[in-house]
Amino acid sequence: MRHHLLGRKRALISLTAWTLFYAVSVSAQSFDEPESLLGDNCTSILAGRKATTDGSVITSHTCDSWYRTWMRWVPAADIERDTVMDIYEGRMHTEYPGSMDGVKVKGQIPQPAGHTYRYLDTAYPCLNEHQLGIGETTFSGRDTLQNKEGMFMIEELCRVALQRCTKAREAILLMGRLIHEYGYGDSGECLTIADTEEAWIFEVLGEGPDQVGGVWAALRIPDDEVCVSANISRIGSLSTLTPPTKPAKAKKGKKPAYTPLVSDTQMASQNVFDVARKLGFWDGTSEFSFWRAYSGVNYFDEPKNYSTRELYIMQQLAPSLGLNDTMDELPVSIRPDSLVSYRKVISLLGTWYEGDKQLDLTQKMRIPKSNRDLAGKKPWASEDSIISPVANPWMNNRLINTLYALTGDDDWHWVRTVAVPQCAYSTVIQLRDWLPDAVGGVCWTSLDNPGQSPRFPIFCGSTELPKMLQVCGQHRYRDDALVWHYRQANKLATVRWGECRKDIESAQRYFLDKAERELPFVEQEYMGILRSTTTADEVSDKESSLPTEKNQGEAIATDFLNGYTADFIGATVLRWDELYRQYWRKFWSGF
Repeated sequence: MRHHLLGRKRALISLTAWTLFYAVSVSAQSFDEPESLLGDNCTSILAGRKATTDGSVITSHTCDSWYRTWMRWVPAADIERDTVMDIYEGRMHTEYPGSMDGVKVKGQIPQPAGHTYRYLDTAYPCLNEHQLGIGETTFSGRDTLQNKEGMFMIEELCRVALQRCTKAREAILLMGRLIHEYGYGDSGECLTIADTEEAWIFEVLGEGPDQVGGVWAALRIPDDEVCVSANISRIGSLSTLTPPTKPAKAKKGKKPAYTPLVSDTQMASQNVFDVARKLGFWDGTSEFSFWRAYSGVNYFDEPKNYSTRELYIMQQLAPSLGLNDTMDELPVSIRPDSLVSYRKVISLLGTWYEGDKQLDLTQKMRIPKSNRDLAGKKPWASEDSIISPVANPWMNNRLINTLYALTGDDDWHWVRTVAVPQCAYSTVIQLRDWLPDAVGGVCWTSLDNPGQSPRFPIFCGSTELPKMLQVCGQHRYRDDALVWHYRQANKLATVRWGECRKDIESAQRYFLDKAERELPFVEQEYMGILRSTTTADEVSDKESSLPTEKNQGEAIATDFLNGYTADFIGATVLRWDELYRQYWRKFWSGF
């Protein structure tokens, strides 16, 4: 009884101290997130077709910051005559598709007569009707390279490429031309670009304050390998490219001709070696490394081309390689020990390092299994303990500082998980050449924390999305914004994650299982509609002198895909709304 009462007293003192320290600013030790991680944070996994279980090419993206959550399909268009198109800055933060709040026109480029392709307009446009997919991650690079006079931000390069291209190589060369002719105004960026046959990693930066242009490099990922990019420049050697013997010359008042360096597996801007040498990033004699020249360090200022996320994901995919954090450089891509499915990529993008003693913060929030006195031992060092139900892997620096103040344990420090609560949206794009483009390309999409939210499929053949998905939920609470129907349950679940996670994870699995069961039917039904309506059209043509719409069957099939995605999203909303109500019932007496 004495030990029991003592335990209650200790608990009361700890609770009081917790409240006191959490209410004030704790400055004894600062574990604030690096500033770079509070801004543009993304993770992308890219897989070649021989590295996946079904032969699909996969690219992906977690858009981990305050970006718009609305998305829509922008229709294809037939441009009757040569004209111009506006290039924007600021579209990533608008509240709805027609809003121009905070948006400015940076310039115009020619829009030649011809056909443009339908594309999925996310904050970083990510997919078009011909199974060209793009993921993104910001790595910033040397801050002296950015030149805001450049016309193109990275999201606008994505937009133009998806409107005009069908293949990854074509998209890279077009973006390179646009950078050469109009300049790049963003910080260092990486795009993971894929089509049904190839996967490429593309990295780009400005040329510095004295030149409106840009430098870039692209590397083809071997078909049997997987690449990870997470806010750090990854491309190293460009050994298959031959530096020009002399810098390209231009006529007075004009830029040199666009002559990118191209091999079968690598591409780069024609100035990639010259700019590095001119700015003192490369001596011109040692082996050239793109990341060493143009970035030099990761976001912890370590001279490495990786950090926690790249290393952890690669270790999960290929433990046999023995990759570890003592290495100066990780390969851009690796061959996985076993083939990777789209569900594996979804799982990796939802990870928070569960079970890892160094990275999983919940491991440090352990409590005794009973009221037994642990005789001064740290609970997490004792076998007679469990993870506290209030522990969650997404604790912010304020809570971590509080725990440090209460425990004095130097092991408390902020860890950047792959899945984060500030995620706007996430995509896993599966590209399959054995199916028609309309159903071969699937964008597995989630809003809010990908470690908690469900995924729903958007097909390349879709043309419309539900109205709730065309409203951004970042500016304010909006019941008509889809993201809030996930966010409310997700945030409440973290209050007692140890108890609530089973409901969230069960619901996530349910919808992935549902999609896996139903997609073969969707694919066959889509193709069946096309076949049946084509046959009916042929009969109608013979029996009637009136012409039949050639695209009638395609329109019916497209409506089917639009309806399936809308119904699927509707089912996830109903489930997450119920979880939200369930958690409020659970916490009726307090947290």
